[in-house]
Amino acid sequence: MKKYAGSWKGFEVAWLVLFTLTGVVFTFLSKDSLFGFTVFITGVLCVVLTAKGKLLSYVFGMYNTFGYAYLAYINGLFGEVMLNLLFFVPMNVVGFYMWKKNMQSGKLSMRQMEAKGILLTIAVCISGALLLGYSLSFIPEQNSPYIDAITTVLSVVATILMVRRFKEQWLVYIVLNMFTVALWVIRMLDGSSEGPLMIVMWSAYLINAVYGYYNWHKGAKEALA
Repeated sequence: MKKYAGSWKGFEVAWLVLFTLTGVVFTFLSKDSLFGFTVFITGVLCVVLTAKGKLLSYVFGMYNTFGYAYLAYINGLFGEVMLNLLFFVPMNVVGFYMWKKNMQSGKLSMRQMEAKGILLTIAVCISGALLLGYSLSFIPEQNSPYIDAITTVLSVVATILMVRRFKEQWLVYIVLNMFTVALWVIRMLDGSSEGPLMIVMWSAYLINAVYGYYNWHKGAKEALA
C-alpha cells in the first residue's frame, strides 16, 4: 500500500478529511444509502491519488466506476452508464499498466502537449458532444441529453490524456466537472435523492482538478528539464 500511495502533504490530508466529513453529513441529511457514500469516498480517493500521480488511484477508480454506473442508471443518465461500463472499466486496466511502465523511482513521468494536439483535442470535444447529444435525444427516458453528452465526451478525452500522462487532462477535467455539477443539480431539482451527494462529490473533483493541473504542470516541467 505504501509503495503506491506515497507520502501525503498536510493540506492534502486536510482536504481529504474535509470532503469525507462533508460526504458523511450529506449522506445523513439526504438519507442516502451507504452504497452511495462508498461511491463518493472512492471517487474522492481516486482523483486525489491521480493528482499525485499514484498507481493506487486505479484501484479505487475501478470500484467507483461500477458504483457510479449504477447510480447513473437509476437516474436515467444512460450516456454516463455506457461511459463507465464500456470505457472506464477497460481503461482502468490499461491505465494501470501504462502508468506502471512509466514510473521512475516510484514517481510518474508527466508530459505536456504541443499546440497542435491541444487544437485537435478541442475539435474532438466539440464535435463529439454535438453528435452524441443528438443521438441521446432520441432515447425517451434520457434526461439532459446534451449535458450528458458533454460530460461523456469530455470524460473519454480526459481519460485518454490521463493514460498517456498529459498534464492537459486537468484542463478538460475542470470543464467536465463544472458540467457534471450542473447535471446533478438538474437531477436534484427533479427529485433525485442521490443528487446532493453527487454534487458534493463532483465539486470535490473540481477543486482537485485545479490542484491536479498545478501538480502535473510542475511534473511536466521537471520532465522537460
